[in-house]
Amino acid sequence: MKIKNLEQLNTPCLILDKKKLEKNCNKARQKCRELNTTLRPHVKTPKSIEVAKIALGKETGPITVSTIREAEYFADAGFKDILYAVCIIPKKLETLHFIQKKYNCTIRIVIDSVFVAKEILKFAKTFNANFEVLIEIDCGEGRGGINFQDENIREISKIFDECSYSKLVGVMSHAGHSYSTNNKNEIVSISNTERDEALASINNFTNINQTPPVVSIGSTPTMFYASHLNGVSEIRAGIYMFWDLAQASKGICEIKDIAVTVLTSVIGHNYQNKKIIVDAGALALSKDISANKFMEEVGYGLVCNPNTGLPLSDLAISEVHQEHGAINISDTSWFDKLPIGSLLRVLPNHACLTCAAYENYNVLENETINDRWDRINGW
Repeated sequence: MKIKNLEQLNTPCLILDKKKLEKNCNKARQKCRELNTTLRPHVKTPKSIEVAKIALGKETGPITVSTIREAEYFADAGFKDILYAVCIIPKKLETLHFIQKKYNCTIRIVIDSVFVAKEILKFAKTFNANFEVLIEIDCGEGRGGINFQDENIREISKIFDECSYSKLVGVMSHAGHSYSTNNKNEIVSISNTERDEALASINNFTNINQTPPVVSIGSTPTMFYASHLNGVSEIRAGIYMFWDLAQASKGICEIKDIAVTVLTSVIGHNYQNKKIIVDAGALALSKDISANKFMEEVGYGLVCNPNTGLPLSDLAISEVHQEHGAINISDTSWFDKLPIGSLLRVLPNHACLTCAAYENYNVLENETINDRWDRINGW
């Protein structure tokens, strides 16, 4: 693309700081080396080929996705080892089977149901389909998955003992509840439970003495706070690539580490209500205010200097409408400091949801926008 400065970009749009992204990804890879386990980055946040390559430190490698569209997008780009980390339902098997055959790749699928295990077996026998299956273990989040002692683990294992096409390869868990606290000791405890229960669950496999099963765990906080991951095959984490205010509010990262921001323009001055109006509202920023639990002053996002990406005093997006954001000000001199047409950057509460509104990233490197990376959206 033609090199642009910020003033040439239409707003709102995403700005991705390449140097911060690379630093964040290097840190995660180093942590996994220390833990002697494989990093399988979760690319549901960036949804970008270029970002995935930086996360891996190479052209391709094992990744995690959260939609079928992501799976095909990355398979088409040459990624051969993909984990679709959302419990599968039978009607999606045909599409995944097609993608695997078309791109000569493996898409591991996840289940927590005896019924779905039987449906996979039926489909595999009918269409000679080769699926690699993981059982999801609920290690405390209370979302998907089954308890590590649940008798259905053994029942599912028996079902795949009878299948010569698809096979049960292991378990996966996600300690999403690690995002709910800013207490380091609590995160360490959650990390230990995630590891221990995932490992204990494989004792219920009927073929445990055959191929060593995959033990896949993952969340960014538990990765960085893990005391050890002995016996764990891989870590699935993703928000570390970009970071956001939710993670900064819990001390998992620092504000200066956040790699993605929303570029916005001042479009109005509301003198009677002491508000500066910008063109980044609910759709551009999302309505997520997850950082507010521990950092309530950030509102819908911290307002930053457009060039440095660092916060401007205590300014924050205090109110959002569909296409409008409002910055409440107590000092009216901000009207002069930020005239209509001024650019600002906003740090997101939850990068996954904020980025979902956009089709691409404007890549910032050496204070210049020198590239634009596409991303995939939808399901």
